[in-house]
Amino acid sequence: MAKHLLRIQTNALFRYFTRHRTAANLVLVLMLAAGLAAAPKMRAQFFPDVVVDNVSVTVAWPGAGAADVDSAIVQVLEPALMSVEGVAATSASASEGRARISLEFEPGWDSARAASDVQDALDLVTTLPQDAEDPRIRRATWRDRVTNVVVAGPVAVDQLARFTDEFVMRLFSEGITRTSIQGIASPEISIEVPSLRLVQHDITLEQISRAIANSISADPAGDLAGGATRVRTGAARRSPDEIGSVILRSRTDGTSLTVADVATVRARPIDRDRAYFVGDRQAMLVRVDRSATGDAIGIQQSVQSVADEMMLSLPEGVTIQLVNARAELISARLSLLISNGALGLAMVVALLFLFLNARTALWVAAGVPGSMLAAVAFMYAVGMSLNMISLFALIITLGIVVDDAIVVGEHADYRFRHLGESPAEAAENAATRMGLPVLAASITTIIAFAGLLAIGGRFGDMIADIPWTVIAVLIASLIECFLILPNHMYHALAGSAKRHWYDWPSRVVNIGFDWLRDTLFRPFMRIIIRARYVVLAGLVVVLSTQVVAFMRGDVVWRFFSSPEQGTLIANFLMAPDASRDDTTQMMNELQRAAQTLATRLEAEYGTWPIDSIVAEVGGNAGRGLSAAANRDADQLGSMTIDLIDADLRPYSSFEFTSMLQEEVGEFPLLEELSFRSFGMGPGGDSLSVDLFGADAETLKAAAEALKDRLSPFSQVTGLEDSLAYDKEELVLELTAQGQALGFATDTLARELRQRLSGIEAAVFPLGGRSAEVRVTLPEQERAADFLENTLLRSATGRYLPLGDIVRVQTRQGFSTIQREDGVQLVTVSGVLDEGDPEAARDVLTQMDAQILPRLSEDFGVTYRLSGLSEQEDAFLNDALLGLAAVLIGIFLTLAWVFSSWTRPFVVMAVIPFGIIGVIYGHAQWGVPLSMFSVVGLLGMAGIIINDSIVLVSTVDQYSRERGLVPSIVDAAADRLRPVMLTTATTVLGLTPLLFEQSNQAQFLRPTVITLAYGLSFGMVLVLLIVPSLLAAGHDVSRMMRSLRRALRLGSGRAGLGIRAVPVVAVLLVVGLFVTTMGWTILWQEAGPLTALAMPEAGASVIAAMGVFMGSVLGGILALWLLAGLAYALGRRPRRASAK
Repeated sequence: MAKHLLRIQTNALFRYFTRHRTAANLVLVLMLAAGLAAAPKMRAQFFPDVVVDNVSVTVAWPGAGAADVDSAIVQVLEPALMSVEGVAATSASASEGRARISLEFEPGWDSARAASDVQDALDLVTTLPQDAEDPRIRRATWRDRVTNVVVAGPVAVDQLARFTDEFVMRLFSEGITRTSIQGIASPEISIEVPSLRLVQHDITLEQISRAIANSISADPAGDLAGGATRVRTGAARRSPDEIGSVILRSRTDGTSLTVADVATVRARPIDRDRAYFVGDRQAMLVRVDRSATGDAIGIQQSVQSVADEMMLSLPEGVTIQLVNARAELISARLSLLISNGALGLAMVVALLFLFLNARTALWVAAGVPGSMLAAVAFMYAVGMSLNMISLFALIITLGIVVDDAIVVGEHADYRFRHLGESPAEAAENAATRMGLPVLAASITTIIAFAGLLAIGGRFGDMIADIPWTVIAVLIASLIECFLILPNHMYHALAGSAKRHWYDWPSRVVNIGFDWLRDTLFRPFMRIIIRARYVVLAGLVVVLSTQVVAFMRGDVVWRFFSSPEQGTLIANFLMAPDASRDDTTQMMNELQRAAQTLATRLEAEYGTWPIDSIVAEVGGNAGRGLSAAANRDADQLGSMTIDLIDADLRPYSSFEFTSMLQEEVGEFPLLEELSFRSFGMGPGGDSLSVDLFGADAETLKAAAEALKDRLSPFSQVTGLEDSLAYDKEELVLELTAQGQALGFATDTLARELRQRLSGIEAAVFPLGGRSAEVRVTLPEQERAADFLENTLLRSATGRYLPLGDIVRVQTRQGFSTIQREDGVQLVTVSGVLDEGDPEAARDVLTQMDAQILPRLSEDFGVTYRLSGLSEQEDAFLNDALLGLAAVLIGIFLTLAWVFSSWTRPFVVMAVIPFGIIGVIYGHAQWGVPLSMFSVVGLLGMAGIIINDSIVLVSTVDQYSRERGLVPSIVDAAADRLRPVMLTTATTVLGLTPLLFEQSNQAQFLRPTVITLAYGLSFGMVLVLLIVPSLLAAGHDVSRMMRSLRRALRLGSGRAGLGIRAVPVVAVLLVVGLFVTTMGWTILWQEAGPLTALAMPEAGASVIAAMGVFMGSVLGGILALWLLAGLAYALGRRPRRASAK
């Protein structure tokens, strides 16, 4: 290659940093120092936080059923709130005594303004029920559980509660303020007044409540003159005896009627609602949360430290144990990625030392820590955290970050050794010469990863760390490559003039590499150029086979497989006539089944599978059962199991759940039992269907039918619907006699509400909580015979049975009514075990193709897939939009770099062919394509063309003074080493993760496979496609020149038929497309030409494409032969006449 072809004008900036050691090293020190300062302060967690800002409105209407709440509150407020500016979606639920409407606003909407606008809209509504409380607005407060703490021991419940209170106070003193105690109810003093006493003493519950409220606290009256003495009236009454002595009425004989005379006053136990158990020991549960800026690992370490310290002062047998803890899981998974990243870095550095001399390799590799630490500083500055996604992004860039340095460093070494430039000139000229290609390659990679920002929703928020991290690393890499590396290369080249023993590996490898390049590669490239059309056709065939393999199902699609959390929950609901003791027995049966199963699995596999078990009576854990909404708390229970790490057991949490479900015995009073296991990360239910478009009864019937049709599938567990039946409802209507006696509907409703629900008489502070004094009827008087035994006082003072003044109707509605954007719906949800992707896909296919359409016909309802299916559709639509933006951005960048509108097509032609490696890699590893494969595809689109950019720019430079074919061969040979090195470093950086067997890292493997196999195949494809396309493009340009000359020929030299050939060719191609592919795409059936050539093709686009391509090739060839024959025949008469 002539040296004058490589002469360039050095960039002044590059010259300055090359020759100014202090300036270059100062930039390096700043990058390192910023990263080292930020790294210890980075928060660590499993996944990035997915924070959704919304505003909720709640309205309480005590005693009202769900149907009444829905019609009188939800249907009144929701239309008004939907009209608030910025509202993107609404969801509402009506349950017994309460309405809740959640408003989701557009991204980036000011939450303070949103809350203010919602309040303004509520102020305009004046038609809410009179007894309904004022609407309460709440802005969502994001929180994430760090751990649960179980305080258990053989002591009284009151003593256990005091220990728990002390533990929470110690946490508060350590700055851990987001805690909540479960298993302790607020203190309550119950005033139970029998109806007979109300009649006997002619007094009402409201009068008793008012007397207690006026007497329970001492009130300050002021100071005496001089301020030496303070006056207070009354005395604080806190105990049952003190409250029982409150005077209700004073008689004329000097005696008094007290609360104790008419009521039973007692303090209710603190575990009356929810009680937790560890084995047979009662326990208290403390949930510890963090805010969006909290460090999960640091918080858990502080909690553990407080627990260890407090354990030293507790009685024997009392324990404080952390369960459902995430810090160890987070630390283990982050350490896993860090170790894989370190191994990948070592492999990258080893490869550099094999192909580059030791000094060059050292300084090229030195760019890795500098760029990485600068990226960490950027992540800290913008509030990002260290998590599996951001660390994975750093691992992706391990090999990419040295690509720029390899290209510049290798070219500097080439100029120094082969062009005879001085070390300084070689370094600065290399940076100048490779500046534009390297900048273009980095920009296209940044554009590709920036395309991921087009993905919205929860999954978009989850993967947003990838593009930001990669962009930060690449920008830092450019700074290192152009401002720091040239100075280091200057001194490295100066020191490499002599032969050194430590350069022996690279000398040996490069001798072999040079022989391979000159002896085998150059002749191979000449063959590729000669057989360019065969090569291109072969690659199209290979791409088609891989696409067909995917469409045939050889590689399956699974949208998102979350890493299993190892936590499973069993929620159960007892029959309406079951007692709290029955619920406790069912809880004990679940604990027995879990212990029995664990013992069997330990005997089989040698490891105890359970880390902790916490059982509960009085409520459900996690997302409760829909049917439990308005049921008595004594009929609810649950069990939460934490399994050991997934890598320590050969079965998944889904399999454990199925085995446990089979182990649980029959229980006569059990109404519903649901098992659920959970994964980590965002996303809804793996199986979720919304039904709407009908009345509530029809929707319920359709939901039950759908559950019946899905239950036979063994992969589906935890089926439930959101429209549970409510308890029986008695509708009372005043008779004419009741109205004549002076009873009114509103006063009757108020009196009955007070007797059935009680009256809150007073609230006072007690310890760290608020105690409540509540006046109510005894529980036995609120039983089924309430209507017959209740006596009400008329305006004349007579007491009449309630049954004499009202008519009673019975109805049964639903416990909770849900709406979305004003439309009532029911959701059927469950857990789909995706351990077998093929079986899971069959379930979804049957549901979509058969079960749901039949359900729609049978019940006249409309359906939509929600949960993960809904998020999958949104993700793929956003990804498609992002891909289009990426391709346009890359094209415009390349058009600017090459100052051409056609060169970008040559460079970008390699992108679709990268799919060959992607599909092949997934098939070889047996890994389904997933959303992380799509993430890898978008990133690959920018990385795979980097080698094309460098190769095409070199060909263009060489071809200025030489023929194109020799320029292609020389450019491919000269750029072979950097092309191989840049690809190999990227792939080697990912290789450890490719072979990682840990369960928690499996969800990342699709991206690794996509990049590793796509780029590996891409390197080969660059060396096949780019030379072939360049040569083919040269052929086309020659033909176009010939065509233009032919069209410029006079009518005497070329007939009209010859000049019409291009027009006929275009019309032929258009006609063939319309009758093959176009017809199939528009009407989903075989086009006329396709049906003629392939009668069995049907609506196959692949078959239509094959017929189209074959017809075009045959038609153009025939047209070319006819035109040539016509031209030859037209020249013969002219020659004869000339003679």
